[in-house]
Amino acid sequence: MSLSINLKNYLLREGASEVGFADITNFTPQKELDKGVVFYITYPKEIIKNMKNAPTREYVDELVSLNSRLDELGMKCEEYLIENGYNAYAQTKKRLGTDFGEFNSFELPHKTIATRAGLGWIGKSALFTTKNYGSALRLSSVLTDAPLDLGTPILKSKCGKCMECKEACLGGAISGKEWNYKLKRNDFYDDKKCEKYALKVSEENLGKPDTVCGKCIYACPHTQKYIKKL
Repeated sequence: MSLSINLKNYLLREGASEVGFADITNFTPQKELDKGVVFYITYPKEIIKNMKNAPTREYVDELVSLNSRLDELGMKCEEYLIENGYNAYAQTKKRLGTDFGEFNSFELPHKTIATRAGLGWIGKSALFTTKNYGSALRLSSVLTDAPLDLGTPILKSKCGKCMECKEACLGGAISGKEWNYKLKRNDFYDDKKCEKYALKVSEENLGKPDTVCGKCIYACPHTQKYIKKL
């Protein structure tokens, strides 16, 4: 079997829900690492089902757990590639830190790699979205120079006229404009409004302010299909 198949199977066995590979030549912060391995883990259905009055304590606890598991998966992916003779750098939360800059984003977001790998698109909520799981997932990625079988990029939104996440966002952060690969995030989504509302609603629901909400995740029709599947 090829390196790509072996690596994908390895990451799936280690807990990833899906894995993809992308050409990141024009985006990489490390020029010699021009391929991206991207993977996500989904939220359990039961946690999302209870998110109508988001955020919930269970959601926040799972978010922290997923971040930790994704970091571990990233390091395993990095080690796997290095052991097979390639260079690799896991973009873990621990390495990147929590200060994402002016627009709450770091240099090469996981979701950019994920769209380039063809795993999904960016929703009107600015969250990575898939047909099978909606936005009920969290991503991580690894930069590498390994010769991987690359996915076909998705370059525009598949949200269409749907406005469910916009209507669910009481902070007014979502404009309703559809994403395409030429847009910057703040062309269609206001991260400052999102943060302001999240601080307010998390204090109401959880007893202390935090930059978590999740209403747009719950509202996405693709998320709803996922949590209603038997």
